[in-house]
Formats: sequence, C-alpha cells, structure tokens
Amino acid sequence: MPRFFIGNENAKDGKITVTGEDARHISLSLRARVGEEYVLCDENGTEYLSKIEKIDSKSVSFEVLKEKKSESEPSVKVFLYQALVKGDKFDEIVQKAVELGVSGIVPVISSRCVSKPDGKTLEKKVERWNKIAKAAAMQCDRAKVPAVENALTYNEALERIKECGCGFVCYESTPHVPLKEIFDAKKGAKTYGFFIGPEGGLSEDEAELAKDFGIPLASLGKRILRTETAPVCVLSAIMFYSGNME
Repeated sequence: MPRFFIGNENAKDGKITVTGEDARHISLSLRARVGEEYVLCDENGTEYLSKIEKIDSKSVSFEVLKEKKSESEPSVKVFLYQALVKGDKFDEIVQKAVELGVSGIVPVISSRCVSKPDGKTLEKKVERWNKIAKAAAMQCDRAKVPAVENALTYNEALERIKECGCGFVCYESTPHVPLKEIFDAKKGAKTYGFFIGPEGGLSEDEAELAKDFGIPLASLGKRILRTETAPVCVLSAIMFYSGNME
C-alpha cells in the first residue's frame, strides 16, 4: 500500500490533508481516486491508515480509519558518517542505508576525498540525497525519513561519533579490531555511529586521530570492500547483532 510522510501537526480530529509535491504525486502520478486507502506516517513514527475523501492537484484530504505505532523502525539508532565519493555512488549509499534502517546520514570531507564540491554544489547534492532518502523510506515501509545532513569535516565527524554508545571508524589496515569485538564491548548500546572512508581509504594520520579521540578502528574482514559496499556491510551487521533482523 502506498505511503507518504506528514508533519505531526497534520493529523487532527481524524482528518489529514496532504499538499505540495506529495499531493501532485498522489493525484497526477498515481492517479488516485476518492475512496482509495493510503498509509500516512508522522514524525513520531505513528502510521495512519487513511481513505481519500477529496482530491485535486494541490491537496488531498484523507479520513483516518486506523492509527498505530509503526513496527518497522529499528530498536537502535545508527548514524552513518560517509566520506564524499565520486560520481553517483553516494546516491546508492543513501538508498541502501535507508532501506537497512539507518537513522541519519552525514557526508564527511576527509583528506583522500576525490570529490570536494563547492558550497552551492554540495547544497544541491544534499537536497537530492534527501529526496532519495524519502523515496527509499516510502519504498521499504519506513515510518520515518532519515535526514541527510550538511557535510562535516573529518574532525567534526569524530567529535560526534565519540558521543555514540558504540562508535568506530572502519579501517582496512592493521592494527584494527574485529567488528564483533567492538559490538561486544558496547553490548546493549542504543546508538551507533561509524565512519566509512572514500575510495582512497583513510590516511594513517586520520587513523591515528581516531585513536586520539578514543574511537576504535574496526576491521570488516580480510577482503577490501568498496566504499559503497562497506556501509551496507556494517549496517547489516549492526541490525543482525541488535536483533533487528528477526
């Protein structure tokens, strides 16, 4: 069943009105009709099974038939700090991360990033990535849309990662620690934050800086993963370890 996301203020007295781009999508692209049912999700993760009462290209009015707390959101919050990458790879990373349950995605500018767009270009990219995140959340029945934030420096990312219940930086060279060992040391953590480097990986200085912050360097096994593969690997491991793939 199609789903759309609404603000918390939209669901009042059993009525919901959707406007703007979503209304145009429902009325023109989906060619919806009065009486059809949709799932609408607010920012608190509440799902509203709703029936269309009135529709035009500018607004769609719904009657709420049933509401419930969504069961599709993970029990842990996971934040991906992803170095900027070449081409459209970041698009794919956003899509897959949202499908796997990420809570937020933060682009990071590290020393070996080939892609270092200027401010206006990056602003447009972030806007596009948030649209991709929304589409992915709709497709995979998420109850919330994870935000893609504005880019941070590597140091700023480390400051935030160290505040997570379980934070780590993925690093292909030794010395590093097996991922499960990091998970076991922080068993029961409710927030995870991890950094994935760009195509050229993490520099030795950046690895040392992570250790200076008290953040462990994590191994992802004996194979070298592409930068777009690594976040999928880590998110899958976190969701499995935390019981969110049962």
